[in-house]
Amino acid sequence: MKKILILLGLTGVVVLNSCDSSTVITSSWRENGKQVSIAKLNKVLVVALFKNKISSRLAEDQMAGYLGSKGVVSYRYLDSNFNKKNEDAIRNKIKEDGFDGAITMRLIDAEKERVYNPSNFEMYPPYYRNFSGYYYRNFPYYSNEGYYTTSKIFTVETSVFSIKSDKIIWIGITKTTDPEGVDKMMKEIAHALYVKMRREGFISKK
Repeated sequence: MKKILILLGLTGVVVLNSCDSSTVITSSWRENGKQVSIAKLNKVLVVALFKNKISSRLAEDQMAGYLGSKGVVSYRYLDSNFNKKNEDAIRNKIKEDGFDGAITMRLIDAEKERVYNPSNFEMYPPYYRNFSGYYYRNFPYYSNEGYYTTSKIFTVETSVFSIKSDKIIWIGITKTTDPEGVDKMMKEIAHALYVKMRREGFISKK
């Protein structure tokens, strides 16, 4: 039976310097013992659920690009003639059309974080012999005026479904801080998830 492959299955397509990445995985879950075979990949439906339709299309195009000819974007496949209000119809249609997997990305939160930046900051040893030394060294840090910056943090849920067994087999939550556009955010998320899945043995090249 053919298994699903995550969007990052084709190695080498995402080349990023981890030091430049603003994306981190905060949590993930994998079906116990499940492993995905890249060689057995057939066709994967790619779905991005963002409030902005343009962002959704950009995200789907980015993900489908990692899968080459095997990635199918939902904004073309799930057209106006598709019965989206009937769960059984959706399930049967996808199976009949030969999909063995689906990847979804859903924006679950977009928040702003205000961070205080001191004008002068120095690191001191955490241990002080007496109060006067402690106060003398730390008081200037809290008395000098600093400034605030605002960062935007996007939380995205990525899920991998097996169409053959009709169930979810992997899910991960990522947080991206101040991304430089949807394309850059998708590349960072893809890279982070691929590294995670390879390390835990969820995906293999063979």
